[in-house]
Amino acid sequence: MSYPPDPNNPYGQPPQQPGYGYPQQAPPPAGYGYPQQGQPQQPYGYPQQVPPQANYGYPPAPGTLQANNGYINVPNLGTVQVATMGMRFLARLLDGLVTGVIIGIAMAAGMAGAVGLANKADKCDYTSSDYNSCVADASNSAVAVFFTMAAVIIAFSLLYEWLLISLAGATVGKMALGLRVVRENNGQHPGLGAGFVRFLIPWVGYLACGLGMLLVWVSPFFDNSGKLQGWHDRAAGTLVVKK
Repeated sequence: MSYPPDPNNPYGQPPQQPGYGYPQQAPPPAGYGYPQQGQPQQPYGYPQQVPPQANYGYPPAPGTLQANNGYINVPNLGTVQVATMGMRFLARLLDGLVTGVIIGIAMAAGMAGAVGLANKADKCDYTSSDYNSCVADASNSAVAVFFTMAAVIIAFSLLYEWLLISLAGATVGKMALGLRVVRENNGQHPGLGAGFVRFLIPWVGYLACGLGMLLVWVSPFFDNSGKLQGWHDRAAGTLVVKK
């Protein structure tokens, strides 16, 4: 039995039914084999390159300077600023004012007591049998007060920086400027041992050549590592940083 030819199919080929004898082909996904318009083209067959992250996600090693910009990585503190010599100089001036006022008050009190006891000798009755012992007692008391005053001043001068740096990490001047002295290996206060070493070096320099203390204090200028460590800081393993 024949059928009239289909005007839309002049060759007489039977139409292909979906799913009958031939699998239905799905259209290729967008961008398959060809770059999708409006998006950057990536090289065919190669993964997209991801730019490396700074330090590859790892923090800088302890004691590492950050591009010589005055910042350093300290354990337990992170990245902190190294105290400049200007900051340290101002802190030293403030400490000089504080200690000068306290020492001045101690000296004034001690001298006033010594003079008062010395004048007490003038009130001794020279006609009395114990006149000599009265004068001797007054003089000895005046001398004792003078040496006590001197001992207090020396002890204060020696203990002021050592104890404050060791236990608090900063003197009054450094506290006012937001500076502190820390151990380079753990970021903690120096402690009595390291604090004493840091305190002792300038005094050894002073006793050795007079101006040695000043030379130790300016020795951070000679540190080419960028950490501004003076000779006393290197000996004690400490850094001066800004909080």
